[in-house]
Amino acid sequence: MPATWCPGQGCAAQRRERRQAAQHSRAQEWHLAQDRPGDEAWAAVWVKTSYLHAQFLRIKARRGGKKAIQAVAAFMLTAAYRMLRDGVEYANLGCDYFNRHDVNKTIRRLLKRLANLGCQVDPMPHGVFNASY
Repeated sequence: MPATWCPGQGCAAQRRERRQAAQHSRAQEWHLAQDRPGDEAWAAVWVKTSYLHAQFLRIKARRGGKKAIQAVAAFMLTAAYRMLRDGVEYANLGCDYFNRHDVNKTIRRLLKRLANLGCQVDPMPHGVFNASY
């Protein structure tokens, strides 16, 4: 098979031909080594009181850490684009955003979790808190 049939592969006689690595300047090498994808997302996730941390934990539970970081990085890019486009400041939704989003759903999920652990819990209406033990 001629090499022209396999662009980028360098195929000739069903073997790959060696290619010389691309040459980079020192500045480019330093930049490539320093700016790895996801570094900014990892830094944002470390802030425990941010929406990004809550989003990371929520996605990480189902898809794993690497996928969660990619999702957080994509969200950060989208947020930056919209801030520049619309001229607005970033509004941090907070670490408890997903708990406040649908309170009844959160209560049902936590009660089910307690029941699976063997605890018998009687649900109380919202705003009623009994501090007696």
